[in-house]
Amino acid sequence: MSIMSTTIQIRVDKAVKQKADKTFKKMGLDMSSGVKLFLHRVIQSGSIPFTLRTANGFTPAQERQILRDSMEASVHGKTYKTVKEMFDDILKD
Repeated sequence: MSIMSTTIQIRVDKAVKQKADKTFKKMGLDMSSGVKLFLHRVIQSGSIPFTLRTANGFTPAQERQILRDSMEASVHGKTYKTVKEMFDDILKD
């Protein structure tokens, strides 16, 4: 059985390539093997093989929920003129 291979050509930032190459080398891999591993994991899982995160470190769903909660709080939340007023309200009872 003959395995046919093909070439993938991608463009990435030079610093990203250098950092990935250094990371792969620490694992005993070259760039080609690292990319092949990634592609095999995509096939195996049927998706991106890690949780996608926004720049803030949240999943997109978490970030959307935080933004919804923030909007809700700004529209319907209590406001206080002073810290004392806030503590008096929180600590009442």
